[in-house]
Amino acid sequence: MAAQITDAQVVGYESEGWCAPIEVLNPDEVAHCRAGLERYEDSVGHPIEFPEKSKSYLLFEWADYLVHHPKVLDAVEAVIGPDILVYHSTTWIKEAHTPAFVHWHQDGTYFFLEPHLHVTAWVALSESPPEAGCVRVIPGSHKLGQFDHQDDPGQWNMIKRGQGIFDQFDDKSGTLVPLRAGEMSLHHTDVVHSSAGNDTDDRRIGIGISYIPTNVRPTGEPIPSALLVRGEDRYGHFIHEERLKIEQSPEAIAAHDEANTRFRARQDLGSDINS
Repeated sequence: MAAQITDAQVVGYESEGWCAPIEVLNPDEVAHCRAGLERYEDSVGHPIEFPEKSKSYLLFEWADYLVHHPKVLDAVEAVIGPDILVYHSTTWIKEAHTPAFVHWHQDGTYFFLEPHLHVTAWVALSESPPEAGCVRVIPGSHKLGQFDHQDDPGQWNMIKRGQGIFDQFDDKSGTLVPLRAGEMSLHHTDVVHSSAGNDTDDRRIGIGISYIPTNVRPTGEPIPSALLVRGEDRYGHFIHEERLKIEQSPEAIAAHDEANTRFRARQDLGSDINS
C-alpha cells in the first residue's frame, strides 16, 4: 500500500485544520497492534488506564511501531516538515455501548507549546463510524484563536482534567470524521473537536499521536521530553527520550514514568503556565 495523503488533503489541512482518511496500516498491522494492546490488558485484567495509556510508545512494542510507521510519518511530514518529534501519545478507547465522550476542545490548550504547529495523527485500530463516537471537527476553527476552556471532569469524560469549550457548539455542530481500521486522520492543534459515546458492539480504539516539528518549544516548567522519530533536532528544546528497546523492561518503565511525570506536572500546573 502506498502512502495515501494527497495534495488536496494537504491543502485541506492548511485551510480546514484537518484531513482524512489516510490509509496507513494494512489488516495484518492493525491486528498486530490491537493484539499487542489487548495482550497487555489481559495481563493486568482491565482496559489500559493512565499512566500506561499515555506515551505508550515508551512501554510497548506495538505503540513504538505505530509512532515510527513510515506511512504515518510521510503524512505528518507533508504538513509539518521533515524534522519530527513525538511529544505525546494517548490511547483513546471507548468500550462497546458506553457513553464515554470528549468535550469540544483544542489540543493546544493543554500542551503549552509555541508556535502552534503540533499535529495529531489519530490512528484507528478498530472501525470508527459515527455510531462508535468518531471524532467530530469544526472546520477552519484553527484560524479562530484560543477559545476559553473550563474544567469539567466526570466519570465518562475521557480528558483526565475535563477541559472543554462550553456554550459554543452542540453535538450536531461541525463535521464527522469516520475512519476504517487502519486509517488515520490529521488535525491541527488549534482545531476544535469532540467525540460522542460508542453505541456499537465493538470497542472503538484510536491512538492519538502528537507530532511537532523540532523548532517548536515548550513554555513553562518543568521542561518536557520528546522522541525524535525522523530527521534531525537542531534546537534541543526538549529532554531527549530514548527509543524503546525491550517492552516493559525496568528501563522502559522508568523512562515512561519520568516522561509522564513531567508531562502530568505541566498539565496540573497549566493554569500557572503563560503560553
